[in-house]
Amino acid sequence: MHKLNSSSRLLRSLRRCPTSVQPLSSLRLYSSVSALKTAEGYRPGQKLHGFTVEKVIPVPELYMTAVTLSHDVTQAKYLHAAREDSNNVFSVGFRTTPMDSTGVPHILEHTTLCGSQRYPCRDPFFKMLNRSLSTFMNAWTASDYTMYPFSTQNPTDFNNLLSVYLDAVFYPRLRELDFRQEGWRLEHENNEDSHSPIIFKGVVFNEMKGAMTSPEQIFAQHCQSSLLPSHTYSHNSGGDPLHIPRLTWQQLKEFHATHYHPSNARFFTYGDLPLEGHLKVIQGQALQSFSRITPDTEVPPEKHWTQPREKHVHCAPDPMAADPEKQTTVSVSFLLNSITDSFEAFTMSILSHLLVSGPTSPFYQALIEANIGSAYSPVIGYDGSTKDSSFSAGLQGIKMDDVERVKTIIQDTFRKVAETGFEDERIEAVLHKIEISQKHQSTTFGLNLIASLMQSWNHDTSLADMLRVNENVERFQKCLADNPRFLQDKVEEYFLKNDHKLTLMMTPKDNYKEELEQEEERVLGSMVAELNREDKQVIYDKGLELANEQNEEEDLSVLPTLRVSDIEPELKRTLLDVRQIDGVHVQCCEQPTNGITYFRAVASLQSVPDDLLPFVPLFCNVITKMGAADMTFNEFAQWEELKTGGLMIGRHICQHPDDVLMFEQGVTLNSFSLDRNFKDMFSLWTDIFNSPNLEDMDRLTTLVRMRASELAMSIPDMGHAYAMKHAGSSLSPVGRIQEICGGMTQVSFMRTIAESSDLTDTMNKLRQVAALILNKKTMRCALNSGPAFMDEALNNLENFLGSLPGKAEQTGLPLLTKVDSFNPECLKTHFELPFPVNYVSRGVQAVPYTHTDFAKLRILARLMSAKFLHREIREKGGAYGSGASMGTEGSFKFYSYRDPNSLQTLEAFDRSVEWAIEGPFSQQDIDEAKLSVFSAVDAPVAPSDKGMTLFTSHISDDMRQEQRRRMFAVTKEDLQTVAQKYLAHEAQMDSVSFLGPENLATTSDKWNVHRESS
Repeated sequence: MHKLNSSSRLLRSLRRCPTSVQPLSSLRLYSSVSALKTAEGYRPGQKLHGFTVEKVIPVPELYMTAVTLSHDVTQAKYLHAAREDSNNVFSVGFRTTPMDSTGVPHILEHTTLCGSQRYPCRDPFFKMLNRSLSTFMNAWTASDYTMYPFSTQNPTDFNNLLSVYLDAVFYPRLRELDFRQEGWRLEHENNEDSHSPIIFKGVVFNEMKGAMTSPEQIFAQHCQSSLLPSHTYSHNSGGDPLHIPRLTWQQLKEFHATHYHPSNARFFTYGDLPLEGHLKVIQGQALQSFSRITPDTEVPPEKHWTQPREKHVHCAPDPMAADPEKQTTVSVSFLLNSITDSFEAFTMSILSHLLVSGPTSPFYQALIEANIGSAYSPVIGYDGSTKDSSFSAGLQGIKMDDVERVKTIIQDTFRKVAETGFEDERIEAVLHKIEISQKHQSTTFGLNLIASLMQSWNHDTSLADMLRVNENVERFQKCLADNPRFLQDKVEEYFLKNDHKLTLMMTPKDNYKEELEQEEERVLGSMVAELNREDKQVIYDKGLELANEQNEEEDLSVLPTLRVSDIEPELKRTLLDVRQIDGVHVQCCEQPTNGITYFRAVASLQSVPDDLLPFVPLFCNVITKMGAADMTFNEFAQWEELKTGGLMIGRHICQHPDDVLMFEQGVTLNSFSLDRNFKDMFSLWTDIFNSPNLEDMDRLTTLVRMRASELAMSIPDMGHAYAMKHAGSSLSPVGRIQEICGGMTQVSFMRTIAESSDLTDTMNKLRQVAALILNKKTMRCALNSGPAFMDEALNNLENFLGSLPGKAEQTGLPLLTKVDSFNPECLKTHFELPFPVNYVSRGVQAVPYTHTDFAKLRILARLMSAKFLHREIREKGGAYGSGASMGTEGSFKFYSYRDPNSLQTLEAFDRSVEWAIEGPFSQQDIDEAKLSVFSAVDAPVAPSDKGMTLFTSHISDDMRQEQRRRMFAVTKEDLQTVAQKYLAHEAQMDSVSFLGPENLATTSDKWNVHRESS
């Protein structure tokens, strides 16, 4: 996976503060001697299995003790974070600094996972997804590092995955076949026909063609490469599709030898497993065979410019743009400090948040509220993903004529901030955000921790300085006390007196897509023109060789695996207390929530008029951002940030567990706060319910444009999700509503609204939605809080409910809508979009959650994904991703992601059904599918989320336990039977949708083709 670090970071400016802390009391002890006590007992200089302890760093604010070590021979760096958390994490990362755009680190990331010395089977990484109970497995390539993390709650599983990961990165096979499959290759379009055209193929090649379709990605890549032009950041680490074919297999192997060496490695472990056990395995299985080298991977400081620069780049026109004349993007970016100065980076993160985050920030008020653009530019705020950090401000969705106006606004805003500074309340709100982020609990704390540290640790920043968040906060407060102009001076230094300044403008070009295709054809043509008859025969033979390799059955017995017997037969039940307050059903769950209380509510709607239904998502998006009572939206946002972790309203649609034609719809309320602020949080909700501001047309215009732009920009990254929603829209009532409110239908709907010059009708519709929702008639609530605060939380909730309009219906049951007249349809739909790749889905009518066949279909989906679809669509077809899923909305769905094929993929879906019916799979294959499903079912649940499955989905612990029993009992015959019963053509109603470029195959009357034109 390629991770472009410089993409949008509006809400990430505080990411350097490790978030989501687990309180000790909520997590098990692994042994009689706690992980913390053991870690605290280590001493600098102590020798442990080939490593030497360097520092022991207590971090009480994170309930953690960190131990840093160095490998005696290779000088590999190691960080162990000891906490009483059973979701243990491992990661190994390497500084990878390419000096071209062939994508060598990205392609290497893929090929290392295609087999190793100890595990010489094809693609052990994907195979282990089905032989493990991991809670996370992945790898990604950033601009200057590549990392391989996993997490699991099972100690045996941890050691299994550790062995596979170590062998993959240090002893990969790196075969030419794998390089050709994962990276790029010349191959006949039909590899069995030597007369068919020779074309480019390869997983990464297709992935990056899809990735670089996105205007946001194009802009972010140009911003980074132009602002930091002297070294590795001037290149695309993921690979430019026009440059990828320059990479050779030999160059890949050389890059591995110089970059994937322990002397260039950073190891990380986290959790309650003993450090010494990890060190012993890492030394014995990996490091003992290596000697020290001096890796030439250091990134030199960027030489600062003596005068600003400008650049103009192009992208394809956006067919979903609300206004074709407003497709220009412009930003102004500045090179800042080195991220190796952790306090300066912390300061700049806070300054960035103050400058650009939320309606109270000066750039929001100056740029967004001016209503000359649709949203911030794709690169916004502080970016610490490169060794020299940067800051950007800008707008997208503007007219070309407004570029100079935006540049002037940016400069004037910096000058104004330098003169007037920031209100004390805004600084207090940022520090509150840090405090609440430390207390808020997450099941992925370890993964979040290494993800936040790796960017700076990669350049040898002091880990102690980064981990001790409270020390940075205290130092920051002291700097402000000593110098009230502390932040204003930073603005002067970095933004008003800084000549390392890039103005980047991007405009659409009508023939952009055609020029890109022509350039690819030119590159391909020049390579093919150099081939003689013998070369072409080699290409043909290698194509057949790869196809034969992909079809071969493998001996997977070399891979470690858990067994189904390792899965706990009984689920962990959650103790809940149900009460009635003012006639409202209230679910209470006492948990060790670390001084935070969580509030959720569902406001059900038994029926929504068809003309209002598409407005519900917009209502959810704007209602907390318009202001309320006597507060403007700016004032309301200020109080929200000072007193809460955010007030969120979202769509709610839930199919009844027993019946696909019965569902609940409405909206969800979600918020949390420190216990001391809980009353204030409800005061804000009270204002929204009793005195919402649905009068400010200028504010609504701003929010509509931002939402329409956000949806349109999401398509390149979420195309498979849109295809799946549309494929399910004709199969069930829930599927229909999900498409209207969250699919391509909603994208087009919001585009139409954003095009309108008069939003009076829209505002009226929002008022009608508010009248349906903002009352307690059909509300139910849930509280998750610590035992000591629950009574006070209930008192505050009672006061809140007492202030709301309407009379509760006094029922704890969901308010259900029963549809008796729904007629499913078999549809074939093509959304024609200017992408070089496709997103394909087929949906099939299936069953509700409690049906006896649901468990069978769930296991079958995983089996088909791992044992057939991955091979046929990813390995052979070159798509970046594929799979099948059985969801709780009553549809079974197939999908592909960034796929060079369309109808061939639909044929692969059909062949997968034939394969499942024939049953050429083993009991081991079925057991692996069960392991994979249970790894998701048994994923850890944070205290804040306990009981939420019942509250939002009406799926009880008894239902889940019965589902569990049924999944354990699934047999081969069961899988063959449900494949025939539900998935075979004409067995049930099905529907097909895909997003992608013009396709001659969809021109027949059987297809509905949607064309968007800008």
